[in-house]
Amino acid sequence: MKERVIALNIDLLKRLCETPGVPGREDRVRELIKSESEGLFDEITTDPMGSLICTRRARGSGGGSKAKRVLLLCHMDEIGFYVKHIDSKGFLRVQNAGGFDTRNLFARRVRISTREHGDIIGVMNPGGRPIHIATEEDKKKIPEMKEFIIDLGLPAEKVNEMIRVGDMVTIEEPFIEVGDKLVSKCLDNRLACWVGIEAVRGIEKAGVNHAADITVAFTVQEEVGLRGARTSSFGIEPDIAIGVDTTLACDTPGVPEDESVTVQGKGVGIGVMDGSMIADWRLIEDLEKVALANDIPVQRTILPRGGQDGGAAQMAASGCRAAALLVGLRNIHTVTEMADRVDVQAYRDLLTKWLPTVE
Repeated sequence: MKERVIALNIDLLKRLCETPGVPGREDRVRELIKSESEGLFDEITTDPMGSLICTRRARGSGGGSKAKRVLLLCHMDEIGFYVKHIDSKGFLRVQNAGGFDTRNLFARRVRISTREHGDIIGVMNPGGRPIHIATEEDKKKIPEMKEFIIDLGLPAEKVNEMIRVGDMVTIEEPFIEVGDKLVSKCLDNRLACWVGIEAVRGIEKAGVNHAADITVAFTVQEEVGLRGARTSSFGIEPDIAIGVDTTLACDTPGVPEDESVTVQGKGVGIGVMDGSMIADWRLIEDLEKVALANDIPVQRTILPRGGQDGGAAQMAASGCRAAALLVGLRNIHTVTEMADRVDVQAYRDLLTKWLPTVE
């Protein structure tokens, strides 16, 4: 395979990753996507749950009421927290919204987003003794979510003036480039939001016709149960749905090769099955055929547990053919999620080339 030239819109991906938006509070991300989508779609609406529904009607021959409906599902939300309690000393307790491994939550800077006082930075740690006075048993313990506290460095009365139960909390971490990799919090799933825009932008720039109506649904609340995808899919009733998401790349020390799920640098993943869906085998073969014709690296992947929005679309209304396109991330559901540039480019290129082939 010839060496690929990596050309990516990094600025957009950085802005998407650094914009806070936990399940149920995706509005800032939605506004950013909406502004970036101008001129790419014929209709842009927001559904009652908050998912952004962007539709580009068929171009060229075909179209009209008989055009197939292709739905790409790209969830906007990131795992995060809600403030659930302010104690008498002004320390915050939080409720997680999405799946965290608490081993990754020590010594984190966090952003509390308030309506009246803007964004406020704090630090999060588990309560208890620091290492200097901790017992050996203390050192072995993995704290539960309820043991973590957020310290704003302010007196209790000031904290109570500024913070309310239900305020959104996200981990504060910048997007960076490391060698051949891209590293950030919430590449799951802002990377899919990025590709949902960039693939359609590529079709628009190339002036390529497509016989199907293309809808990109930037969905809400995926991390707490594929919720936005369910309602969006019922409203659209697609013929074909693609869950556009991330998956695991456990190609690192300490994990057997057969559990790697994907290997970074080997291309975009085509999901065969996961905990939410078994993909339509014809779609798998169609995607692979387009990839082969355009020299785009791909790999098949199976995730034993977990799921993505394609699973919700597959079972909506009378059902549809569904598959998943995925980029493997190292360190998933942490603030150091890592993607390979080769895989990211293949992600975008495969969607850009495949969408115009749907008839």
